[in-house]
Amino acid sequence: MAGYEYTIIIGNVGRDPELRYTQGGDAVCSFSVAVTTAWNDRQTGERREKTKWYRVSAWRKLAETCNTYVRKGMQIMIAGTVEAHGFTNNAGEAAASLELTAQTVQFLGRREGAQEGNTGDREQSGDSEDFAPPPRDPDDIPF
Repeated sequence: MAGYEYTIIIGNVGRDPELRYTQGGDAVCSFSVAVTTAWNDRQTGERREKTKWYRVSAWRKLAETCNTYVRKGMQIMIAGTVEAHGFTNNAGEAAASLELTAQTVQFLGRREGAQEGNTGDREQSGDSEDFAPPPRDPDDIPF
């Protein structure tokens, strides 16, 4: 039986991206994203937060786009597939990391006080290699 997996996260970029190339020439861009969930504790009424960190990898054209526009602190939405990997941390305790392979990236903006960078509403998908924004002048529309 076939299955399907698709995960969407919205969070803040934790570090600037790092771009590298495989021996085969494929671009790979890596960065981290923090996803914080907030709620009020029912028993104490106290506001609580929990942050999950994702290690994100984007490939090929999407990797190059992420390397150009993604900056630490900006808000971002990423859709793709997740894998969890177990390891032993520095304290000798069992831990896990979440690794998200991006298929679609949406740049949402930046946190207040974050470094200057591109904060426009742009979308890049691994499926659309020829993405171009629409013309700004209505007379340039070809219909």
